[in-house]
Amino acid sequence: MAFRGWPAEALEFYEGLEADNTKAYWTANKPVYDEQVHAPMVELLADLEKEFGAGKIFRPYRDVRFSKDKTPYKTNIGATVEHGGYIQLSASGLGAGSGMYRMAPDQLTRFREAVDEEIKGTELERLIATAARAKIDITGYDKLKSAPKGYSRDHPRIELLRWKGLIAWKEWPVAAWLGTAAAKKRLVEFFHATDPLNAWLANHVGDSELPDY
Repeated sequence: MAFRGWPAEALEFYEGLEADNTKAYWTANKPVYDEQVHAPMVELLADLEKEFGAGKIFRPYRDVRFSKDKTPYKTNIGATVEHGGYIQLSASGLGAGSGMYRMAPDQLTRFREAVDEEIKGTELERLIATAARAKIDITGYDKLKSAPKGYSRDHPRIELLRWKGLIAWKEWPVAAWLGTAAAKKRLVEFFHATDPLNAWLANHVGDSELPDY
C-alpha cells in the first residue's frame, strides 16, 4: 500500500511509552506499534526507494550495556534511506537528517583541509546559509573545545573546523498533515534541499578508507 501518513494512534503509542517504558507496556501495545507505527514506515520507505534507494528501519530496542538509563525501548522509530538520510517519528513529531554524522579520522582530515581552503570553505559557508534560510539546521556531531591541531584559533571558519561531523537536521511538530501523504512530501523536499550539502561532502570528504569504518 502507498504511504498515507501516521495516524494519531502512532503518536499516542509513543506518548504512552515515554510514560511507561516497560516490557509490560510494549507487549500490551505491540499490535499498535506493528500496525500504526512500523507498517506506515515500511510503506514510506517503499515509496521513497525508487528515488532515494533502499531503506532500513532501526530496531526498537535500546542498547543499554553502557548506559545508565536502562529503559529498554527507544521512544521513536528511526530509519535510513540509502541516498537521502535519516527519518524519525516520535510523540513530538517528525524529524529528518542528512550528512555525515560521525566522520572517521581520514574523513575528518579531508573535511578540515577542505574547510581551510578558501574556495571550498566559503562554498560550504554559502550552503549552510542557504539551508538556514530554508529553516534547516546545520550542526556537528561533536566538536572540539579549541582549534584542531595545525589550525589557528582565529581561523575565519574555526567553528566548522572544530566539528567532528556535519549534519543537516529539520523537525516538524505534530500537526494534521502528519496523518497524510504530505509527510512524505516534506521529507522529499528536505532531502532535495540537502543534496548540495551532501554533494560537497561527497566531493571533498568521501567515504572512509579505514577498515574499521
